[in-house]
Amino acid sequence: MPKTKTVGNLALKGHDSIFRSTVTPMSGESIVEMPLGELFPPDFHPFLVLDDEAMTRLVKSVKLYGVREPGLVRPRAEGGHELLCGNRRHRACVLAELPTLPVIIREMDDDEAAIAMVDSNLEQREKLLPSEKAWAYRVKLEALNHRGSKSETPGELSVDVLVEQTGESKNTIFRLIRLTDLVPDLMDKVDARQLAFNPAVELSRLTRLEQADVVDVMAQFMVKPSLSQAQRMKKASQDGGLTLQMIESILSEPKKTTDAASLSITGYQRFFPTGYTPDQMDAVIIELLTGWKGREAV
Repeated sequence: MPKTKTVGNLALKGHDSIFRSTVTPMSGESIVEMPLGELFPPDFHPFLVLDDEAMTRLVKSVKLYGVREPGLVRPRAEGGHELLCGNRRHRACVLAELPTLPVIIREMDDDEAAIAMVDSNLEQREKLLPSEKAWAYRVKLEALNHRGSKSETPGELSVDVLVEQTGESKNTIFRLIRLTDLVPDLMDKVDARQLAFNPAVELSRLTRLEQADVVDVMAQFMVKPSLSQAQRMKKASQDGGLTLQMIESILSEPKKTTDAASLSITGYQRFFPTGYTPDQMDAVIIELLTGWKGREAV
C-alpha cells in the first residue's frame, strides 16, 4: 500500500528553499509514496529523459537526500497512474534502486493534464532543446485552444499566455511550433546544432517526402542548407516542382564566403562557445534579431 504523508510534513526549514516543488498541492491533497511499477509515462511526453551528466547528479542527490519534489499523477482507467510531472525523478529512482516516488494524485482531464505537464517542465528545466520547446509550446497551445481558454485578460489569445509565461515573442513561439512539422531526422539535426533554426523553419514547409530527400542529400554532400537555400527549396515545393535533382543541385552549390564576412564574424566569437563555426554564429545572431524584431512588433 502507498504510504501517505501530509503536505505540511514537507515544510522542512533549510530544504524547502532549495528543493521547492513547482507542483502546488491543492486543498485536501496529500503526498503519497507510490511504487515505481504503478507509475506510467504519458502517451506523449515532449521532454526527453536522458541518462546524461545531469541524470548522474540527480541520482546522486536522491541517494543522499531522497526525492524532495513530489511528482504529479492522475489515475489511469486501465490501472496505475499516469506520471505527468516527475519522469526524470522516476528514472533517477530506478537507477538509485529506490522503490517509490513521492507523488500528488489529482483528477484531471486531458487538457488539464497536458497543461500541467508542460508548465512543470518549463518551470523546472533551465535548458531545453529546440524540439522540447517546440512540442511543449504546441501541446499547451492546443490544450488551451481546445478548452476555449484564452487568457485571464479579456481580448487576449491563448498564445498570449505562452508569451507571458516564457518571455518569447509570438513570432518566435509560432516559428518554434513550426519545427514540429519536421521529420525526426531534421529535428534531431536542429537539436544537435547541425541545422540552424531559421533554415529549419523554412524546411518545415516541405512535404515529408521532400524533407526525407533533403536528409539524404545533406548526408551525400556532407552539407547543411543555408537560409537562402532552404527558402528556395520551400518556394519550389510550394510551386509543386521540388524534385530530388533540384535538391541535389541546390545543396551541392559552393558556399560563398567573403573576407569581409569572416572579419565581421570574428568580432563576435568571444560571445560563443569554443568550436562554433561562422555559420552557427550567424544562425544564432539571426535568430536573436528575429526574436527582437518580433517583440518590437507586438
